[in-house]
Amino acid sequence: MFARFSLVPTHVLLLILSLFSLAHAQSSVAELVGRLRMAASQRARFELLQDSDFVFNFRAPPSGVSTGAGGHTVQASADNFPAVISNGVAMTVGYLDACSMNTPHTHPRATEINFAVNTTLRAGILMENGARYVGLEVPAGSAAVFPQGAIHFEMNLSCEPGMFVAAFNNEDPGVNTITQRYLGLPPDIVAAALGGVNIVKVAHMESKILDNVAFGVDDCLQRCNIKRTAQPTMQRQPRVAANALPKGY
Repeated sequence: MFARFSLVPTHVLLLILSLFSLAHAQSSVAELVGRLRMAASQRARFELLQDSDFVFNFRAPPSGVSTGAGGHTVQASADNFPAVISNGVAMTVGYLDACSMNTPHTHPRATEINFAVNTTLRAGILMENGARYVGLEVPAGSAAVFPQGAIHFEMNLSCEPGMFVAAFNNEDPGVNTITQRYLGLPPDIVAAALGGVNIVKVAHMESKILDNVAFGVDDCLQRCNIKRTAQPTMQRQPRVAANALPKGY
């Protein structure tokens, strides 16, 4: 058995060990979360947690990271921070490169209050059918509220890296990224909703959906002398038979 492992390149073996360690850690967290949810009282929950379980390191998170060409976000929630169980809170820290944005999304189970740490953020809110669009500039040291379920985004208007801290009133706020989810519907449904465009055209659009965090608008990129380069597209909606793309995609 050991002879077989000796034939595996070192970098491959390290990757296997890393994935095994991650899977074990996630399994341990899921088991602890299950026990915390079943506990009869807050005192009982405290007894299940170690002192270190009450601290979450956003610089070295166990999971909860969303990364794109323009930066990344880190979420501490019920999935990876068991201490929030039964406390009704979660938090995301966003690291946005110059002219980059946290792309339009919703939180289906939580209201968000978002604090701009060091740069001005451009933000927008669409609450529901019939409601007006709310456009915001959030200067450093200010905060904006995004109601539960509202479509919203945040973009760094600065030519320097920016950071935000978002707090939620639910330990499991959820994230629903609008473009990925909409174009992840059955392509014939999307095509019909867009006025009967060709299904292949829908598949072509879907293939170009950018991972979050993405580059922002051209005006900012030009002002900051940033070239829009290729961006990853790996966070698209998983496909099953019911929402399969046309053959060839």
